[in-house]
Amino acid sequence: MAKKHFLQLFLALLTTTMVTACAGSQNGDVADPVEGLNRGIFAFNTAVDNAVLEPVAKGYRAAVPKPARTGIRNVLHNLKSPTIVANDLLQGNVTTAANDLTRFFANTLFGLGGLIDVAGSEGVKYHEEDFGQTLAVWGAGNGPYLVLPLYGPSTLRDTTGLAVDSYTDPLNMWLRNTDRDGAYYSRMAVSAVDKREELLDVLGDLKKNSVDYYAAVRSAYVQRRQSLINGQATVDGQNYEDMP
Repeated sequence: MAKKHFLQLFLALLTTTMVTACAGSQNGDVADPVEGLNRGIFAFNTAVDNAVLEPVAKGYRAAVPKPARTGIRNVLHNLKSPTIVANDLLQGNVTTAANDLTRFFANTLFGLGGLIDVAGSEGVKYHEEDFGQTLAVWGAGNGPYLVLPLYGPSTLRDTTGLAVDSYTDPLNMWLRNTDRDGAYYSRMAVSAVDKREELLDVLGDLKKNSVDYYAAVRSAYVQRRQSLINGQATVDGQNYEDMP
């Protein structure tokens, strides 16, 4: 029953996203028709971030040495490999899919389960692919800009992609179907702290230098996503633009 409801939701979101392909162009523009609501959710998210997530991320950075943080990030990247490879194939990037599959097996077998980025040291760099990017490759525009509670900036297209990737992630499926909810939520929590630590300096500078923090985050998010869709940005330090 749950799978049936998810399929119905997915089809509705996908249809809406494709219909709104012309509403958000592929040049990085985005409409914000519910800005008042978005700003309210953004204010809530910022309050939670200031009270909880940012202090935790700062404590994590202070307490955990950088090599250990890098190892944890490598493991998280490795766990995302099946989803990345699937989206490579959906986008028709067979060569990229082969490289990402090579990364996964090399780092899993020779990098202590992904703790050490063996493939990266050999020039096979990590990059992000998700179903939101796949929808963009298929021709879907951004759709309206959305701010999701706790999650943060998104668009209709990227929210659809997030739902699909989360539900179809092999590890998440296995954890949910084997009553390992603790491990499932632990992965989510570690990923959130890792990402917030990664963006400590970026968001700190953005907040300090912005007249309108909401508008600055919106612009940065849309530009960052467009860079990823165009293949102009990676997440391992190469061509990484300072955007959340």
